[in-house]
Amino acid sequence: MRLDTYLHSEIESYSKRAIRQIIEIGGVHVDGRRVRRCSLEVAAGQRIEVHLDGRSLTPFRITSDLVLFHDEFLIAINKPAGIDTQPTVARFQGTLYEALLVWLDRRHLRRPEIGMVQRLDRNTSGVIVFSIHPKAHRQITQQFTDHQAVKTYLAMVVGAVTAPVQELRATLIRERKSGLMRVSNTYPGKEARSRYRLIAPIGGASLLEVELITGRTHQVRAQFAALGHPLMGDRQYGGPRRLGKITIDRQWLHSHRLRLIHPKTGLPVVITAPLPDDLRKTIPQEIADSYS
Repeated sequence: MRLDTYLHSEIESYSKRAIRQIIEIGGVHVDGRRVRRCSLEVAAGQRIEVHLDGRSLTPFRITSDLVLFHDEFLIAINKPAGIDTQPTVARFQGTLYEALLVWLDRRHLRRPEIGMVQRLDRNTSGVIVFSIHPKAHRQITQQFTDHQAVKTYLAMVVGAVTAPVQELRATLIRERKSGLMRVSNTYPGKEARSRYRLIAPIGGASLLEVELITGRTHQVRAQFAALGHPLMGDRQYGGPRRLGKITIDRQWLHSHRLRLIHPKTGLPVVITAPLPDDLRKTIPQEIADSYS
């Protein structure tokens, strides 16, 4: 029996069209392997798993306005919030990685591999760079490893920060149960270092420019939550969706600027991503315009 026919007979709450979309985006695994062919023949005794993430079945695609930089070695994208950077158990199609494969292929620019040298959380927006040449991948990866690539974020945190400029140092560990990162003073973990500058107080919050010295998972989110200043909208780390006149439906965090050395020319490259509309509307226009 065809895979889509079998699943439709077992999951009556989904139309056959929806079942096919789930298969095509990569949410179905047969005997532990992802399959994306609706016509695949399946038989009794095979283990079929369906993974859903509750989000749109229409795959994300890169448009020209999202391409911030592109040459034969590198490509930088302005990632929208709500898009996974890399494939998950529930989807391959529609992730930024897959969308980039499609974008390159349509322009006959596809390489044997796309190098992921950094990642952004699903609900973080902004600039992210990929290598599209093997030599570039090695060099750019080394820059991130040696902390030579400079990543600057814009973040809005709850409350008034204690100093206009400060460097933060902490040890981060991952909680087994929740998967979240926490600051630890007792257990060994990974060193996290950030440097922030206060841009402006806004209502009961603070708008910051944060430079990452290290690049740990959830680094900005975990460090500021530990200080009692969680990011606005970051419910996983205790940030409220509303504060005074500020309302945001995801963490207020944007990868604004990336500075690195071009792997071919050896010259510095600075790539910036303008603030998206959902963040712009929470701050004064003159500040938003200065980061456009």
